[in-house]
Amino acid sequence: MKITVIGTGYVGLVTGVSLSEIGHYVTCIDIDERKVEQMRKGISPIFEPGLEDMMIKNIRQRRLAFETSYEKGLAEAEVIFIAVGTPQKEDGHANLTYIENVAEQIAEHIEKNAIVVTKSTVPVGTNDKIGEIIHSRLKADVNISIASNPEFLREGSAIHDTFHGDRIVIGTEDLQTRETLERVFEPFDIPIYHTDIRSAEMIKYASNAFLAAKISFINEISHICEKVGADVESVAHGMGLDKRIGNQFLKAGIGYGGSCFPKDTNALVQIAGHVAHDFELLKSVIKVNNYQQSMLVDKVLNRLGGVTGKTIALLGLSFKPNTDDMRDAPSIVIANRLAALDARMKAYDPIASGRASQLLPDAVEYHESIEDAVRGADAVMILTDWEDIKHFPLAAYQTLMAEPIIFDGRNCHSLKEAEQAGVEYVSIGRRAVIPAT
Repeated sequence: MKITVIGTGYVGLVTGVSLSEIGHYVTCIDIDERKVEQMRKGISPIFEPGLEDMMIKNIRQRRLAFETSYEKGLAEAEVIFIAVGTPQKEDGHANLTYIENVAEQIAEHIEKNAIVVTKSTVPVGTNDKIGEIIHSRLKADVNISIASNPEFLREGSAIHDTFHGDRIVIGTEDLQTRETLERVFEPFDIPIYHTDIRSAEMIKYASNAFLAAKISFINEISHICEKVGADVESVAHGMGLDKRIGNQFLKAGIGYGGSCFPKDTNALVQIAGHVAHDFELLKSVIKVNNYQQSMLVDKVLNRLGGVTGKTIALLGLSFKPNTDDMRDAPSIVIANRLAALDARMKAYDPIASGRASQLLPDAVEYHESIEDAVRGADAVMILTDWEDIKHFPLAAYQTLMAEPIIFDGRNCHSLKEAEQAGVEYVSIGRRAVIPAT
């Protein structure tokens, strides 16, 4: 089929490339001319394992193209996916400005019958508004139907998730639209769940809120574990053996970040408020996560008695490994708090340093290796569990630091490994390792 994807951010680009990979002819539209020129050369604007190789392959096979023009990009479209951003406003609401602008552009330029599918995460009822905008402004005598198809991709694993997902959710209001979209996704060979549009919109928010709740729950458990002498990793493993609970999203640490969980949990609180429901549980999830992001600094302060004039090495800056996404990364909260306390910071991230430098305080210096970042530091804070950080030997800190003190916000190392290395090691929800003097 001939498909157009509007927006080439994280969701839009992965969606467009993946649909071309299964045989559709896809045109991706973005108004950023420089970005489009780069993508035409097979250069991805985001870091996502496997994405560029797939882009190059399908560009060469003429199944994938990039346009800045709505007129050209929509000319032959049978299915149009909207995948522009819905950033969070200051009050927690989702900003739908980009969505509304795209709906107006579709109405202006569409020339044949098509299905408009919202891939962006939007509040319940947004697809109704998209339909109203399009139908009230249509220039051509065409039939446009509306559908919702929320995404459930994990950054850093998006290509894998697209081809090996648990389900594809399609929200429609008529049988013909449902059957057409089923044909679009059929080559993925993933179970398809059909529902109404409003339920599809809600499934996305409810899913992310539940996963965020699991993270905040295990982080609360980690605080209790530290106080009673239990090990949160053993607790989480024992919980996860229960099939009703499962073992995913039960890893204690310094909280969630990224483009989805913070924005979507806040938006769901706002959605609930609009229908006079006080979502107390989700408010607590958000509160726990906000505290968790700065809690590691408290551990540093308690141990060092202050950080003024001291050098802290920050290992990992992106909100999770295998992405350069810095949106709501815990490193931002941590670095700003350390800067306010007049600490000096040396940082390392294998991918995200460029984006981080635009967001972190000027007190941070960036290094191209773990060794350079750690050398001479008074303490190390592990903030992202990149593979090279996880496999960096704890014994190496002995030679790089006068007194090796490591605060691990991602529980990258075992306590046994820390004991054998002879370093002081403080993690989340586990006992501290203090070397014998």
